[in-house]
Amino acid sequence: MSNAKALKFINFVLAFLWIYQGVVPKIIFINSDEIFVWQTIGLSFDYAKLSGRGSGIAEVIFGLLFLFSPHKYIHYLSILGLLGLLLLIGFLIPSTLISPYNPIVMNISMISLSIIYLLLLKEQTAHL
Repeated sequence: MSNAKALKFINFVLAFLWIYQGVVPKIIFINSDEIFVWQTIGLSFDYAKLSGRGSGIAEVIFGLLFLFSPHKYIHYLSILGLLGLLLLIGFLIPSTLISPYNPIVMNISMISLSIIYLLLLKEQTAHL
C-alpha cells in the first residue's frame, strides 16, 4: 500500500503554513511581537524590522523545500525548529501562549504533521 498521496498532502500543507507564516506576519504585515523578539537581542527598531523580514524570507524558502526537495530530514529540522521557536516565544512573550490561535496550537499541529509524515514514510519504506 502506498502512502504517496498522504505524504504529498502533508508536504503541501506544511509548505503552505511555513510560507504563509513567512509572508503574512513577517513580510507583508510585520507583527509587533516579531519586532519585539528581535529587539530583545539588542537590535534597533529598524534592524528588528529588517531581521523580521529576513526571517520571513527564510521561512518561505524553508516552506518551498517541502514542495521541491521533500526529505525526511526537512521534517526533523521542522520539528526541532518549531520546538525551539515555541520555547523562545514562551520565554520572551508568554502572554501569546494563552491567546487564540497561539503558537502552541500552530506549532504542535505542524510538529504532528511532520511526525505523521515520518511514520508513514517509515511504513512505506518497510514494505518495499
